[in-house]
Amino acid sequence: MPLSRRSFVKHGTLAAVAFPLAATLRAGQAAQTTSPASSVNTTPAKPGRALLHWLEGVPAEQPGATLGVPWPRGSVPAGSAFALRTAAGDDVAVQSWPLAKWPDGSLKWTAHAVMAGAAQVNELVLAPGLPAATPPNAVSVRETPEKIEIDNGIVCVVVPRNGPHLVESIRRDGHEIARAGRLVSLRKEQPDNVSPAEAFRGDTLAVTVEQSGPVRAVVRIDGRQVGTASGRHWLPFTIRLYLYAGGDALRIMHSFVYDGDETRDFIAGLGVRFDVPMKDAPHDRHVRFSGEGSGLFSEAVRGITGLRRDPGQAVRKAQIAGLPTPPLSAWEKSVSERLALVPAWGDYTLSQLSADGFEIRKRTQAGHAWIRSGAGRRASGLAYVGGVSGGLVFGVRDFWEKYPGQLDIRSAHTELAEATVWLWSPEAPPMDLRFYHDGMGMDNHAEEIEGLNITYEDYEKDFGTPRGIARSHELVFRAVSATPSNEAFPRFAEALRRPPQLAAAPAHCQAAGVFGAWSLPDRSHPAKARIEDQQDFLLQTYLGQIDQRSWYGFWDFGDVMHSYDSDRHCWRYDVGGFAWANSELSPDLWLWLSYLRSGRADIFRLAEAMTRHTGEVDVYHLGRFKGLGSRHNVQHWGCSAKQLRISTVAYRRFYYYLTADERVGDLMRDLVGADEAFLTLDPIRKIRTEPIPPPTRSAASVGFGTDWGSLAYAWLTEWERTGNTAIRDKLVAGMRTIGAQPHGFLSAGATFNLDTGEFSLVPDGEIGVSHLSAVFGLPELCIELNELVDVPAFRAAWLQYCILYNATAAEQRAAVGSDFGKLNLWEAHARLTAYAASQKTDPALAARAWNEFYGGKAGYGVKSELKSARISGPAVLNPVDENFGLSTNATAQWGLSAIAMLALVGDRIPSAR
Repeated sequence: MPLSRRSFVKHGTLAAVAFPLAATLRAGQAAQTTSPASSVNTTPAKPGRALLHWLEGVPAEQPGATLGVPWPRGSVPAGSAFALRTAAGDDVAVQSWPLAKWPDGSLKWTAHAVMAGAAQVNELVLAPGLPAATPPNAVSVRETPEKIEIDNGIVCVVVPRNGPHLVESIRRDGHEIARAGRLVSLRKEQPDNVSPAEAFRGDTLAVTVEQSGPVRAVVRIDGRQVGTASGRHWLPFTIRLYLYAGGDALRIMHSFVYDGDETRDFIAGLGVRFDVPMKDAPHDRHVRFSGEGSGLFSEAVRGITGLRRDPGQAVRKAQIAGLPTPPLSAWEKSVSERLALVPAWGDYTLSQLSADGFEIRKRTQAGHAWIRSGAGRRASGLAYVGGVSGGLVFGVRDFWEKYPGQLDIRSAHTELAEATVWLWSPEAPPMDLRFYHDGMGMDNHAEEIEGLNITYEDYEKDFGTPRGIARSHELVFRAVSATPSNEAFPRFAEALRRPPQLAAAPAHCQAAGVFGAWSLPDRSHPAKARIEDQQDFLLQTYLGQIDQRSWYGFWDFGDVMHSYDSDRHCWRYDVGGFAWANSELSPDLWLWLSYLRSGRADIFRLAEAMTRHTGEVDVYHLGRFKGLGSRHNVQHWGCSAKQLRISTVAYRRFYYYLTADERVGDLMRDLVGADEAFLTLDPIRKIRTEPIPPPTRSAASVGFGTDWGSLAYAWLTEWERTGNTAIRDKLVAGMRTIGAQPHGFLSAGATFNLDTGEFSLVPDGEIGVSHLSAVFGLPELCIELNELVDVPAFRAAWLQYCILYNATAAEQRAAVGSDFGKLNLWEAHARLTAYAASQKTDPALAARAWNEFYGGKAGYGVKSELKSARISGPAVLNPVDENFGLSTNATAQWGLSAIAMLALVGDRIPSAR
């Protein structure tokens, strides 16, 4: 049998991993339909309607929200209107648009936006076929050749079509609150705090109106950073501006791509800055910083409390509350006549240089010393500068999680202050993205494979480059008419940290038939209850490990580690391919399907952060590796295995369809042409036993598993989103020609035509099987494809693969003339056997699937109780919960297999288990 891709790598870590079910359950545990950690109502709405709820409960502050909702095939015609109402029958203004369609043209996914301050009730009902209510003051967009004006009756935002400014002005009720919104950045040639920094500014190249109301408007800005002195262009960006009806918040999604030379282009600062006119007297000007939770730093630019002389209680109380102080004539003269001698503090900084500490400093003005003003652990990332007649609230989400960040206020004592959100703090060391070692003498593929065999790192010179990786940040700029109260500001901060998210009930999503085979949690059978308990345990373990192990940082937040080192009591953060997981074996899929089943907010937020990270940091968006992702490594971009299995749309489409997020939509569309990468990079170049001809458009080396599966996800999603029949035909061509192979998915040696989507037919007898082919989303994809597209030969080929992967060697030889040798991930592939059992209604296959799932042949089956141990003292830096042998890839595959098993053959679960 020919050597299949990477089958030479022995996954020794998996052999030592065990994920047993908890053996001890509560006596007499009653059957449940939801996870113990979930309080979501799983009762479906009336047929044809969707029951919606707020993910984290009714928000105290609701600046506008958008969600996606699925519909059963054929149930909602294209072009349908939608009405949104409370459970009491009150209309809620809503803006709706299609996200995806079923093959019959009916709506599969729709998006819906609600205005700020609306729908703040426990449950809502979305009904197709009824007219939508409109907001009392709709958002409008007016375009001219020079600029775009977005107005919701409260706030008006002016966007120039070119030049250095993202936003020309933000006005509230006709009064200018902020102006000259712009990008700022700093670059150094050395990663130190001594060498001079070169300043850059944003340069707008294109502005596009994507939505124009009535509930929300969306404007896209594309550009790049330009050196203010050198004129150099770099750091291309895409920015989206969002404004909702009824709100005062301008939401900005900032996405950029690193396109520098990591050996000499060190980002020393990256931010967004606005100028803020200051109209009030210095003693009526105010600064606010949100701390941790409801904590608040609250001061006036010129404070009049704590002085040697008392201006009067009414004056002091007004200033502390952020309200207008009485006229100076009502003050004690001993203060009012000396007011000019009280310092006015013009500059303030909150810097969060780690995940566990922030500091606030202030000074009167440049050229004078900073005074330490406060400190804490984790700031929420929100600030205010302005006066009693209004000002600007500004901040960034995931502020401490994506450290080092900084919030700056400058010149608040003058007529024009500056407010800057630093995504990378200029007080932090410059961003150093260089590869972490010198190659250690590995100069050819043979030596590189030796390195792989000791550290599991797939090194290759010049492949561990960050050029082309990306990162997004979600910012907010609120134009307020008065200084926010001490009670309101923490609500603003919470809305920034956890943007209110509407969601369809799990029962509705499950009934819609989207995302393949999954079911709602079911504890009606003891064996099912044990599996559900194990799922909850593993999910909770990862939720806890993120904070205990401090998996935070600008480039790191959202990822998890691959494997654990029980000797050092830590994850293998510094050991080659055992460090950052980079979606290895689909933890993204496990999290999203777990969320769909449970509706749990904590799982949603973890999956959201992972989607943001893995879709941008682990994937190349320009350059020679564009469209490819990087395998697991000490650095997210470090591995030389650049492959579609990491960049796959499989991990993005959940978040896109559940939230209608435009940025993730862009990332998925960028991958539609990712097959072009096979013309420049051979993914299995290191293990080929003989040379092959250079790839051509008609004969590229594309495998049926992780390669084609990833391409097919991109094409399926694009077809659903656009109805593009050329994309559909390319997808179907691949299905048809896989089905036409002598042994379907098991055949080896076919080449791929990039223009038609067809595979060449290979001679009978050549077999190639990899344990990795079906653990990056292929089973979930094939379930969906077989439901959507009628290609009998493809369905038969997939069923054959499902039946034979875990079959005996004799059964494999009888079917295709050769056995598959020693394969891995037996328990993970039990769900393939279960799918075949379900499709063929075969009790014997179902029994075999459960035996495989419980058997532990790969070392992570169902055995005895799994629990955490608290480790503290000199063995570790901080107290941590430890799970010996834990591995993200095996955890994810166990979880995915469990979800599919319960959905496909849950009715045949052995009672003895």
